[in-house]
Amino acid sequence: MSLEIQQMDVSIDRIPILRQVSLTVPDRAMVGLIGHNGAGKTTLMRTIMGLLRPTSGSMRFHGENLAALPAHRRGRMAISYMPEDRRLIPELTVEENILLPAWANGIRDADSRLQWIYSLMPEIAGFGRRKALQLSGGQQKLVALARALMPGRRLVLLDEPFEGVAPVLARRLAEVMADLRSEGLTVLISESDDTHSADMVDRVYRIERGAVAEGRGVEQAQA
Repeated sequence: MSLEIQQMDVSIDRIPILRQVSLTVPDRAMVGLIGHNGAGKTTLMRTIMGLLRPTSGSMRFHGENLAALPAHRRGRMAISYMPEDRRLIPELTVEENILLPAWANGIRDADSRLQWIYSLMPEIAGFGRRKALQLSGGQQKLVALARALMPGRRLVLLDEPFEGVAPVLARRLAEVMADLRSEGLTVLISESDDTHSADMVDRVYRIERGAVAEGRGVEQAQA
């Protein structure tokens, strides 16, 4: 397995958020994490990225104990994260935003990686010199995905990639994600429902009130 989480609890300010979460993301698979707003999807992804610490349980990536590693090690392990709110730096150009992880992690083949990203999303190359603040919300989502792909050679976490995106750009995002699957990347994607990802994912987990169940409805997950 690429990512394996077992019986993991996470609290924020001593308030339990995730409860006994277990899930696996196999190599070269796309896995869906479906749940309403506030169910715990973002907390889970931030924990995988080392931004939050589990209070119990285990979290391993290719056998290595992720919970014991500082957050900055994820980039060097080729794990990346596309947050729901994009987090682009508005004063930088599109290309500079995409290259930031390469500069931070010393990625030596950044130029060839950038060209690969442009081949997946040629529209981004067309506005690569524009400032991020000049883009629409949907365009910013594409750039945030491109930035995640710079270091994300092994595992990419996509948090609500379709949230707040116009239908035409949502379809374009779905096309790009389907291409990622054919490229052999391992992807965990969260959504409030499976409208966009149902035909792409190999496995689905449902999350409700911090509890996770595989391939079942939210009501069953609560049982």
